[in-house]
Formats: sequence, structure tokens, C-alpha cells
Amino acid sequence: MMCVSVVILLLGMLAGIVMGVQQDFTLEPAHAHLNLVGGVLLFLFGLYYRLIPGAGSSALAKVQGWLHIIGGILFPIGVAIVILKGTSFIALPIVGSLIVVAATALFAVIVFRTSLVRTIGRS
Repeated sequence: MMCVSVVILLLGMLAGIVMGVQQDFTLEPAHAHLNLVGGVLLFLFGLYYRLIPGAGSSALAKVQGWLHIIGGILFPIGVAIVILKGTSFIALPIVGSLIVVAATALFAVIVFRTSLVRTIGRS
């Protein structure tokens, strides 16, 4: 997750530089979502899984990670396509954002499960 996140973040930053050089910020929303959702959030998930190895080694964590990678890429690309081609492509960012929400909900389940296990283990 962490390796994928830094690649996505680097691509998002390079896209921002290209926009700045061209002084065309039309795709700024896609750039921001790529950096935040694809780069930062994915990196934070990876950090949690490194901090709590039992959480990261679960099958649910693998599903969560792949869902977030897919959604974190599809969502900003969908935003960019809608900006450039029109609202007839609105399904792309909607599906991408729903995948991201599902992945984040799975992450919440994982965090609560591992937090409860750690809390109960200390009792």
C-alpha cells in the first residue's frame, strides 16, 4: 500500500506541476482527489497496518487495500473525465467514490476489531 501510495502521490504532484506551468487549473479537483484519496489516505492505511501487523495480515485488509487502490484511482480519473468530456460520464467518479467509501468502511471495521482485540488482551 505504501509503495502504491507514493507512486500515486508523485503522479498527482507532477500533474499539479504541469497545471502550474501551463497555468490551466481545470483539472484541479481531480489532482486534489488523486493526492488525498490515492496518495495520503492509502499511505495512512499502510502506516496503520505496519503499526498493527495483525490488522494488516488479515484477508479483510487485503480486500480493503485493493478496493481503495482501485477506487482511489478510478475516482479522480472519473472526475477528470467528467470535467473534460461532460456529465455523461458521471458514473465513473460516482462508482469510484463509492468504492473508496466501501474501502474506508472496511478499514473502520478493521480498526475497531484490532482495537477491541488489543483492549481485551490488556485486561
